[in-house]
Amino acid sequence: MKFAIGQMVSGADKAANLAEITRLTEEAAAAGARLAVFPEFAMFDVPTLDAEFVKQGEPLDGPFVTGLAQLARRTGVSIVAGMLEAIDGEDRGYNTLVLVTPDEGLSRVYHKLHLYDAFGFLESDHIRPGDIAGPVTFTVDDVTVGMLTCYDLRFPEAAREHADAGVDLLLYPAAWMPGARKEDHWNTLARARAIENTLYVAAVSQGPSVGTGGSIIVDPMGITLGEIGESTGIAVADARPDRVAQVRALNPSLANRRFSVVASA
Repeated sequence: MKFAIGQMVSGADKAANLAEITRLTEEAAAAGARLAVFPEFAMFDVPTLDAEFVKQGEPLDGPFVTGLAQLARRTGVSIVAGMLEAIDGEDRGYNTLVLVTPDEGLSRVYHKLHLYDAFGFLESDHIRPGDIAGPVTFTVDDVTVGMLTCYDLRFPEAAREHADAGVDLLLYPAAWMPGARKEDHWNTLARARAIENTLYVAAVSQGPSVGTGGSIIVDPMGITLGEIGESTGIAVADARPDRVAQVRALNPSLANRRFSVVASA
């Protein structure tokens, strides 16, 4: 299954952000991609996460998801993108990933589990964490796909749960914030999640200066299949379940485990 990651730089203009997703999705479709993946907060992003930021949230039947659904239907490409989801009656929002498909429209929703309360940042002041309810997965052709968000990358047990759920390709839409050693952490952790779980990882960040950029696709052996530096654009790769099986036959580390992990409330 051919898929694309689309690195972009989202801003305060939602229409412009959707237009950029449209441009990159059309490019991905022309390259034969069946799935296109965009960063965390692709819908709207500004440097400061505060009460004003939360006011920009939209419901799942709002203009952003509606626009994505129309785009998926027109191009024949399934799309995963990050958005700020409004919550009725609450002054916080969800940091949400949506999957829209050409046939179903809105198909899957993931609410970020691990909020970025680190490096001096307190995402939980304005974002409500998702409930622990198991992996959100879907299939495109013969490939099983899972999705986590940004800071989730630092929690190996979340990725392992997806490996146990049969995921071949694990997505990490992110707005990986710049800082000391952050680009190294991003690249190292993305490659580690692929190698230790013997699956594909597609980690797509906001580009500079909203994020670090450096979006990357890694195969189950740790080989980099595609990478985007500081620019906007797409990278395209093939995800193949037979490649996952081939690597696991050579490196059966999942089968050799002595214990598993269990999610805590």
